[in-house]
Amino acid sequence: MPNPVLNAMTVDVEDFFHVSAFDSIIDPSQWHEYQPRVDANTRRLLDLFAKHNVKSTFFVLGWVAERYPELISEIHRQGHEVASHGYAHRRATEQSREVFFDDVKRSKDHLENLLGERITGYRAPSFSIGYDNEWAFEVLAELDFGYSSSTYPVKHDLYGTPDWPRFAYKRKEGIIEIPIPTLKLLGKQTPIGGGGYFRLYPYFLNKFLLSRYLEKEQQPYSFYFHPWEIDHQQPRLSHAPMKSKFRHYVNLEKTYGKLERLLTDFSWGTMKDVYNIPSK
Repeated sequence: MPNPVLNAMTVDVEDFFHVSAFDSIIDPSQWHEYQPRVDANTRRLLDLFAKHNVKSTFFVLGWVAERYPELISEIHRQGHEVASHGYAHRRATEQSREVFFDDVKRSKDHLENLLGERITGYRAPSFSIGYDNEWAFEVLAELDFGYSSSTYPVKHDLYGTPDWPRFAYKRKEGIIEIPIPTLKLLGKQTPIGGGGYFRLYPYFLNKFLLSRYLEKEQQPYSFYFHPWEIDHQQPRLSHAPMKSKFRHYVNLEKTYGKLERLLTDFSWGTMKDVYNIPSK
């Protein structure tokens, strides 16, 4: 029997050529040169979630939504939550306030027009809201978002706000921020939220860390990953930096099986349901 505590399953809907790890070798102007794989990979995830009766939050990149509206409509039709991942997968730390506003608004407007309902959730690419751009929460409130999941209280070379809150909280701007989960081990905050760490760690360790978190913190857990992480046949970018290749390609062939075990061992729902986010 799965652990009865309801946790949030989330998917960042983007393609392999969108990721921050490849920013140094792929410019957005080159995205059209790559064969997209996000539609097929996301539909494979929808089948997996249906098999296990799991509902998830899909943080959809606006670039993807514009090109695959039928996919986004199908996600919504199957009862999952659709949220925004911005439009062009640029880190918020690399955008001015005006550019950030336009990027997020473009994504939100498109999703709302497509689905005919308010989009309440947002996640910044690479969890890139932090010390130097807290104004981003003001923008999200101005754009009528209800919650964000854009911070990761760890030290990392691309992101991290290690001394910010570790659990869901309401900010002064009115936005509920839901940080990516960490577990304190030996005095350090260990990242346990999914993504590359889920691929790197053996499954028994992932299960142990998640179970320990639920027992110790008495807080719901949220898990994130990407459709490309179940696609071990995706093109290999041989000219990428070694660190980037390791981060992106490690254990891709094992992710689908590990994910299926995760869906079996724990109970899952959407961000809105787990954290009681109002729709209006």
